[in-house]
Amino acid sequence: MTLLTFRFAPSPNGDLHLGHAYSALLNQKLAARAHGRLLLRIEDIDTTRCTPQFEAGVLADLKWLGLGWEEPVRRQSEHFAVYQAVLERLIAEELVYPAFMSRGEIRAFITDSEKRGRDWPRDPDGVPLYPAVDKALPLKERQRRIVENAPFAWRLDVEAAMARVGKDLSWTEYSDETLSATRSVEARPQDWGDVILARRDIPTSYHLAVVMDDALQGVSHVVRGQDLFSATGVQRLLQQLLGLPQPAYFHHRLILGPDGRKLSKSLGDTGLAALRNAGASPGDIRGMVGL
Repeated sequence: MTLLTFRFAPSPNGDLHLGHAYSALLNQKLAARAHGRLLLRIEDIDTTRCTPQFEAGVLADLKWLGLGWEEPVRRQSEHFAVYQAVLERLIAEELVYPAFMSRGEIRAFITDSEKRGRDWPRDPDGVPLYPAVDKALPLKERQRRIVENAPFAWRLDVEAAMARVGKDLSWTEYSDETLSATRSVEARPQDWGDVILARRDIPTSYHLAVVMDDALQGVSHVVRGQDLFSATGVQRLLQQLLGLPQPAYFHHRLILGPDGRKLSKSLGDTGLAALRNAGASPGDIRGMVGL
């Protein structure tokens, strides 16, 4: 029988906070109850912000909490060649295109459109969608700009990708942390526009790396925060395009700060290291997050 496999996947770009603790401990609880596996994955594709010092702090915090995981730990920065190969496949299938517009050019384009009375569409996070005007650039012009080292990112052509998939997309979502009931959720990757799948210097993005890692690691259950609920639509599209298995999902409640907002790594007062230094115990942390 195949063991159910859960994972906790932090990015080492700051200190862990109570929200991370809840997610990690919940994954551990669910894996133990199912007599399954718990994996730890370090999502460090942002090689500028992610540092060995932060990773050491992440590992120390998780061990202090009493979290255990299978070895070896997968570090995304060690697998760029895997993501590069998948990216090249998507390039060959004309499902991605080089996007050259700078942030300033994007803002100017959208501002001009809105001045002419057009309400510019925004993604579920409230960010304006990419204008995608360079999707129509001739191949020779794309190649010329790339050869001349013009900055660019590889963006998913969502319209072409949806046409390739050719059917309705959905995912299986558990209703609560008991994982006893599910519902089908419509995946709407088009709500995000042409998302970035890779950059010129880093051959992947969060979306591309996470679907590949979940597949390669045999993750059966993705348990993560509610803030990633809508983004699952993009990941389902990539899974379908690449022929990857589909895990089941549970997007758990978020631990909020005193102001009612989602916790951030910049909020030191909810950082696990700060709480530990102030005398909190692992049991105290479990109580704070409701576990």
